[in-house]
Amino acid sequence: MDIVGFLKSQFICHLLICYIFIVSGLIINFIQLFTLILWPINKQLFRKINCRLAYCISSQMVMLLEWWSGTDCTLYTDPENYHKYGKENAIVILNHNFEIDFLCGWNFCERFGVLGSSKVLAKKELSYMPIIGWMWYFLEIVFCKRKWEEDRKTVVQKLLNLRDYPENFWFLIHCEGTRFTEQKHQISMQVAEAKGLPKLKYHLLPRTKGFAVTVQCLRNVVSAVYDSTLNFRNNENPTLLGVLNGKKYHADLYVRRIPLEDVPKDEQECSTWLHKLYQEKDAFQEEYYRTGTYPAVPIVPPRRPWTLLNWLFWALLLLYPLFKLLINMINSGSSLTLASFAFVIIIASVGVRWMIGVTEINKGSTYGNNDNKQGKGTKKQK
Repeated sequence: MDIVGFLKSQFICHLLICYIFIVSGLIINFIQLFTLILWPINKQLFRKINCRLAYCISSQMVMLLEWWSGTDCTLYTDPENYHKYGKENAIVILNHNFEIDFLCGWNFCERFGVLGSSKVLAKKELSYMPIIGWMWYFLEIVFCKRKWEEDRKTVVQKLLNLRDYPENFWFLIHCEGTRFTEQKHQISMQVAEAKGLPKLKYHLLPRTKGFAVTVQCLRNVVSAVYDSTLNFRNNENPTLLGVLNGKKYHADLYVRRIPLEDVPKDEQECSTWLHKLYQEKDAFQEEYYRTGTYPAVPIVPPRRPWTLLNWLFWALLLLYPLFKLLINMINSGSSLTLASFAFVIIIASVGVRWMIGVTEINKGSTYGNNDNKQGKGTKKQK
């Protein structure tokens, strides 16, 4: 291991990266709070400012993937559609198989200049999480409780609010609703059998209601659906901890642009369309595992410098006062001061581990496991 690789694997570097992310994130959240005064005066200015502020946070995560770990990303797509990416509003359907698939989705947004304005359909609990959750609140992210009877009215209203959004945006959605695990897949396929739906080998059954409502509400705003399927070469299963340790991965992303007019308007027909789409995604996964490639032209979108420059700005701004404080604490020679510093380091270490743990598959959401009851109930009704 070279000296750079050695440094990247050291926990003190991880702490410094997380320190920069947490402190800068809280500063930006605080600034976002003051932008609320703009909402009744100039809503569009409020939105534009918050897109830039949000970029300052999310781009730090992308920086880790692009510059710290050096992960490569090859895009497989139709060259005729390539020039449209980033220049139109789109709904992006992502598979949910890896711990860092959200990060690769952000990387996709960054390469085409829509990272700051990207939207997601996220669970309500995330809105209470400092930094990213609060950032999403100011970005008008659509939060849901995963109880459709309670969510529908709120989700529809928030989606309709995006119809006059001043920036090009991509609405990223994991239609499976939760990350793939063998247990969830087994339960999902029991539900498929009970409902008479075709079984999937590499995906969970898609949740169709949220997608159908998203399409209905954004039909006159969004130009296309980008069906995106992510895999990693050499059967790698990347983790956020691996990225933080500077491990390099190679992501392959297959993107099909589907004009929105090709998506049915009727909710039931839209549901059937989405199930068919996931059967096709399963076939693409099968071909990738067999051949190591996708049926499209490989393109490597250029890496932009802004994620790195943004991180360097915050690093220079925040590391100097930190090092000055540490020197003063050491020079003081106070046992209480040094003990307090050690305590802060321990708390920071626990916090870093907790943030990483949020992305780990084995600690992911249990959403989807309840379908087991639904599947059994459907069988009994039959």
